[in-house]
Amino acid sequence: MKDLNNLIKFIRSTFHEPAEFIPLHDPRFIGNEKKYLNESIDSNVVSSVGEFVGRFEQMCAEFTGSNYAVAAMNGTSALHIALLLAGVQRDDEVITQALTFIATANAISYTGAKPVFIDVDKDTMGLSPTALEAWLNENVEMRDQEKPEAQSQVPHNKQTNRRIAACVPMHTFGHPIKLSELQVICDRYNIPLIEDSAESIGSYYKGKHTGTFGKLGILSFNGNKLITTGGGGMILTDDEELAKKAKHLTTQAKVPHPYEFMHDHIGYNYRLTNVNAAIGCAQMESLDYLLSLKRNLADQYKSFFKNSDLTFFEEPTDCQSNYWLNAIITKDKTERDELLQFSNANGVMMRPIWELMNRLPMFADCQTDALENSIWFADRVVNIPSTAIIEGYRKQLVSQG
Repeated sequence: MKDLNNLIKFIRSTFHEPAEFIPLHDPRFIGNEKKYLNESIDSNVVSSVGEFVGRFEQMCAEFTGSNYAVAAMNGTSALHIALLLAGVQRDDEVITQALTFIATANAISYTGAKPVFIDVDKDTMGLSPTALEAWLNENVEMRDQEKPEAQSQVPHNKQTNRRIAACVPMHTFGHPIKLSELQVICDRYNIPLIEDSAESIGSYYKGKHTGTFGKLGILSFNGNKLITTGGGGMILTDDEELAKKAKHLTTQAKVPHPYEFMHDHIGYNYRLTNVNAAIGCAQMESLDYLLSLKRNLADQYKSFFKNSDLTFFEEPTDCQSNYWLNAIITKDKTERDELLQFSNANGVMMRPIWELMNRLPMFADCQTDALENSIWFADRVVNIPSTAIIEGYRKQLVSQG
């Protein structure tokens, strides 16, 4: 690979860090975070009931254009609840992609269902509608529902006899997938679409925010995301009943009563705390500004890599990506490993993409298609430093103690 030193120098000059370690992605606290935290503490309401939780939900609903938003403790718990609300049950199957963070497959497993891993598209790094349709045509048949009052047919895997209960695409690094095409296929097969939009707050497909196309969608506010609550997630839906059920299940399914403890369902302690939501409200106020900084950084990378033997991964057609994590494509795995070893040894954090889910021992027996593009990406993708650049931010933190 040509002159790795020039790449390291460019990144250091871009982040204005001539000597310090440069992380992959750091949070940015530039607004009312401390003010709202103090208000939460002063109110003595720090757990899962408090005004900041409701405010944070409303802000997320308004920003994404979703009718309802229900806060959860993290993106994984939000996805778990979304799957349950969509009707996913033990011994069902859920279609997703092998090229994803493990939380996607873990949440499916929490329901007792089994993932089916389908290939991604080269231009999105997300679930491929073409690959999905080909797999469904070959492997799925529609069967009448067991309940006589049910009118629609249900897709079943011909090989396993399991019901296909949902499809969960993931917007890799904030780049939206081909949602219109995917939605048409899912509707044709009566498969609920649940978007894993953990990484894509501020990303749009054909002018509509990710996470709002399917029956449900989820967001993540983990510490490494574009905006953070320290740990947090959000369930998005346009269905009022599903929103009510989501809030009910995430609060231990407790039936409201002035003093009695009554619960009417297996519930979960998944509700976001008021302290975390206070940070989230402040972060939402800065979101538009942070998105502009992320796009500016991506533009700088695009210009630099035009004259490089490395390829910068750009937002797909008809999309506006948040560029949460910037990614480059190397020639092969050998070149990838050379870059990773050199950059990390020189204080610039870079990472490969995740190991494919079907290569992990827990999911080794799951059904897949050929995963040709997924394997290609797994051998070549490198994430590079992607923190929103704010002049003097680190010095400001040091001065504040």
